[in-house]
Amino acid sequence: MLDIFSEIRDDLGKVEEMLKEVVRAPEESMTETALHLINAGGKRLRPAFCLLGAKFHQYDLNTVLPLAVALELIHMASLVHDDVVDAATTRRGVPTVRAMWGNRFSTHLGDFLFARSLVLISRYTNPLIPRVLARTSVQMTEGEIVQIATSFDPGQTVKDYFYRIKRKTALLIAASCQLGAVACGAPPGIYMALRRFGHYIGMAFQITDDILDMTADEARLGKPLGSDLRQGILTLPVIFALEGVHDPEIKQLVVRRDKSQAEIERAIDLVVACGAVDRANRVVERYIDKARRQLQVLPDVPARRTLAVIADFIIQRKF
Repeated sequence: MLDIFSEIRDDLGKVEEMLKEVVRAPEESMTETALHLINAGGKRLRPAFCLLGAKFHQYDLNTVLPLAVALELIHMASLVHDDVVDAATTRRGVPTVRAMWGNRFSTHLGDFLFARSLVLISRYTNPLIPRVLARTSVQMTEGEIVQIATSFDPGQTVKDYFYRIKRKTALLIAASCQLGAVACGAPPGIYMALRRFGHYIGMAFQITDDILDMTADEARLGKPLGSDLRQGILTLPVIFALEGVHDPEIKQLVVRRDKSQAEIERAIDLVVACGAVDRANRVVERYIDKARRQLQVLPDVPARRTLAVIADFIIQRKF
């Protein structure tokens, strides 16, 4: 990802430094677990989008840096809590905090990271920044609760799926694109176009993630394939597969709560064979096209070209 973000590589380095600084706590074990999470790596998409959004109007790193770090802390907090809910043992090929320190410690670490983000956000006087992030945080939680409540339910529709991933993923990416520009004083015409771009990119990113959970190289993905199926999470390819008059075995496997690895692999084979993954990829392409159209109303600055490259990367990415 850093090759894509060459324009802001040095500034992303500052984000990494500040991340490690703000998670230090008097309790040594809290610092240790937070640094384990940070050092495990990640794409740093949200701070990158924040910095790139800021590039469209009077860019100042000192102004936007705390916000970029806060966005990554919110994202990291959600991942830690997800790993507890999902009983995940690895993420990006590295043991999760939950696997190493247990559920109780992980839950409090997630709370700690989110609280640290609030401290950083409190530096901003523009009320739009805390308002957007407060609303987004509530909606992210709603998305996660809906996901838990509807697990193993084969009656979910495409509309239900879009509702869920918008809240789980797209809204925070949209806020990242928008608020970087807001922090640097951009007018609504710029920051709202960036928000719409982020929304479409976020939707495409999550759908691609869900496709990769079935089709990626497991070593590059950094977690076992079929994780969503194992947890009863119905992703877009599965919903498409269930819509058609296909092999009833797909539904039987989806609703089964204690699937063997062989059954998960069989379900993946059936979903791929019926064309559902190809259909989901076409949805990704439509969202990317919508994102590209939003870029056309933005000033022609280097950051716009970088965002266009990111849009292309999302279609092509393999991990």
